[in-house]
Amino acid sequence: MSWRVRQEMVEVKISIIGAGSAVFSISLIKDLCLTPSLSGSTVSLMDVNRERLDAVYAICRKYAEETGSRLRIEKTLNRRESLREADFIVNTALTAGYARLREGWSIARRRGYRFGGSLHIMHDEAFWINFYQLRFFDSLMEDILEECPEAWHIQLANPVLAGVTYLGRRHSRVKTIGLCHGFNGVYRVAGLLGLDANSIGFDAPGVNHFIWLVSLTYEDRDVLPLLDEWIAREAGKHWERVGFSSDLGPKAFDLYRRFGVFPVGDTCTPGGGSWPWWYHTDGETERRWREDPESWWEGFFTYNRETVEKIVKVSLDASKKVTSVFPAEKSGEIIIPIIESIACNIPRVFQVNIVNSEGLVPGVPSDFEVEVKAEVSGTGVHGIRVRGLPKPLTAYILRDRVAPVEVELEAYESGSRERLLELIEMDPWTRSEEQARGLLEDILSIPYHEEMRRHYK
Repeated sequence: MSWRVRQEMVEVKISIIGAGSAVFSISLIKDLCLTPSLSGSTVSLMDVNRERLDAVYAICRKYAEETGSRLRIEKTLNRRESLREADFIVNTALTAGYARLREGWSIARRRGYRFGGSLHIMHDEAFWINFYQLRFFDSLMEDILEECPEAWHIQLANPVLAGVTYLGRRHSRVKTIGLCHGFNGVYRVAGLLGLDANSIGFDAPGVNHFIWLVSLTYEDRDVLPLLDEWIAREAGKHWERVGFSSDLGPKAFDLYRRFGVFPVGDTCTPGGGSWPWWYHTDGETERRWREDPESWWEGFFTYNRETVEKIVKVSLDASKKVTSVFPAEKSGEIIIPIIESIACNIPRVFQVNIVNSEGLVPGVPSDFEVEVKAEVSGTGVHGIRVRGLPKPLTAYILRDRVAPVEVELEAYESGSRERLLELIEMDPWTRSEEQARGLLEDILSIPYHEEMRRHYK
């Protein structure tokens, strides 16, 4: 490592791949500027989109200047240049883009597919997006091993579930951690109970986008039973206030009633595939459970578009302070705290996505991704073993998360179109082989999917 310690300050190089993903980049720079122990570090912003890269670079430079940070901020279109001698790589890149995702969704709708448990079709981890992501992950790992083999790779880009599993098997020499902020849903549950988020403890294990609150403590006292009291007293009024497809909506509480543990974050929202399908069988059922994945996704895309537009506008306005638009306060993301813990040897516990090699989550295969708490320090990332989930949920993990990922990875690695067809046939909305084959051929016939069409022979 090239870390240089100077007066209790550690200087590292952080490469942000896909820096044009402006929401993540701004959060990272904000947090770095507000982390004194890393203030002398170098940040290399890399993206293939020059316009977005220039906008993010300009606003990040202004932010550092306004906060008095000593950060050195660079930009480049060349990935290897960004990776050279990096100590940490933060991967936020979406190589296929939302336009391709949404065009695929339109085709799938015409073929009879709908949101609700459709994890590799009506989801942002659709198979025609994952193909390009997996290709990208392969090439990125090769570059890391050439340019900075000792660096830590922090994967934010989806698919985290399939990606961490794949990288753990194919590129185990690279130190990879997957991160997802869905676990922050625990703090929203605590908020319902009036608990100070800084004083709670919790365990919410599972696999990415399928994690469950199995324990909640407040000042070392078990307070999960308070949730039952809150439901009896407040739930009716709560439903009147909550938005559609909320992670604290009636669907989430019904799953809690069914399984005895609470679904956290994206476990049952559109961000995690709107699992399970039975709350989405038709429009009337969705309305009864206050579910509206279509509107949820429109809100997501609108938020991202407006945020990018705001960043571009601020970057071009020399008279406007960046900190007046993006206040000088930490984002709440754990990316920079994890980097600080490793670089400065500050032991902390974080929720991470890693391979289940130590049997951290019972019932999940040992070479598959799991999301658990881990002790993070200068010695690395060490997962903390938890008691297993209720048996029915372990069964659903194996059926709805593990099995499709295994089929998709086998299809990708073997280049088998038949395996890819089998993945589509596993979808809850598939009613016939003809329907599944029609979707696959429609997707592959789009001109810009020529590379994918050649791959799946």
